[in-house]
Amino acid sequence: MAKITDVARHAGVSPSTVSYVLSGKRPISEETRRRVQASIRALGYRPHAGARAHPAGGRANVLALVTPLWAGVHAPVAMRFAASVLTAARSYGQDVLVLTRDEGEEGLRRAADTAPVDGLIVMDVRLGDPRLPLLRDLDRPSVLIGFPADRAGLTCVDLDFRAAGEACVDHLAGLGHRVVALVGSPPEVYVRRTAHAQYVLQGFTAAAHRHGLASAVHPCEATPAAARATAERLLREHPALTGVVVHNEAVLEPLTEAFEHLGLRVPDDLSVTAICPADLAESARVPLTSVALPAAEIALRAVELLMRKLAGEPVPAATPLAPALTVRASTARRTVG
Repeated sequence: MAKITDVARHAGVSPSTVSYVLSGKRPISEETRRRVQASIRALGYRPHAGARAHPAGGRANVLALVTPLWAGVHAPVAMRFAASVLTAARSYGQDVLVLTRDEGEEGLRRAADTAPVDGLIVMDVRLGDPRLPLLRDLDRPSVLIGFPADRAGLTCVDLDFRAAGEACVDHLAGLGHRVVALVGSPPEVYVRRTAHAQYVLQGFTAAAHRHGLASAVHPCEATPAAARATAERLLREHPALTGVVVHNEAVLEPLTEAFEHLGLRVPDDLSVTAICPADLAESARVPLTSVALPAAEIALRAVELLMRKLAGEPVPAATPLAPALTVRASTARRTVG
């Protein structure tokens, strides 16, 4: 079955030009229109539901949220973002189609070709995300929750995770801690080069270097057993450790429990900070000093940006949200002795 990219190649135009011919959203020269229509007939291409549902100037009033639940993604937090996008979209009279299948670029292309959506919000962005060329070429606007390495031609919003990693280390250094560790996301998240995990790592490492701290980084699977093994390894390899940054919501409680079982009291012997939703930090057995992950604000900004793009308004290419660190009971000044 022919796809829009096949028609574009046959006609010698871009896929977006084919889409504009089908939807009538933008003026196309008569010569180009005829060439595209001839290619459609020659290949037997049938326009997708999105094109049929969008007469010139029309809207489906549906947004697509692309949030693939890849291995290592903490589903409860991903669903917080999804719920926040749904809430924000409803305030604009928009419905939301949520796409969670692990299909990468092909799944995104199929959704764009078959679903009647006006625009897309894309999550779990990677530094070198293979979906970016397609997003740049689509005839529908998109907003990324996350910052890839190459942001040209894209609209992105997210917490400034690099600054969040730095803020946690700055706080520990200010309390006199000299040996710190990052307990990070599951290994597969780093293998995929997921942007938020990479930026936390960069910020943690840069701040530790700036303060002259000894530091270590340990990815951790999202299980209690992995949390216990990570705690044991940290104390075995870094016996002088007194400060920990956790960027892995699933192991917040089991990691604290593991340190306590190993004889370390939080915060008397070990200070713990986290990058996580504020309610998770507040409800921990020892309330955690943390940088809040503001899912609702990020989602609202993403929807606002997308609606402005749909209205033809200019928007900033990058909207980083500054981290806010809240001090709670899990951190204390380092005691020497």
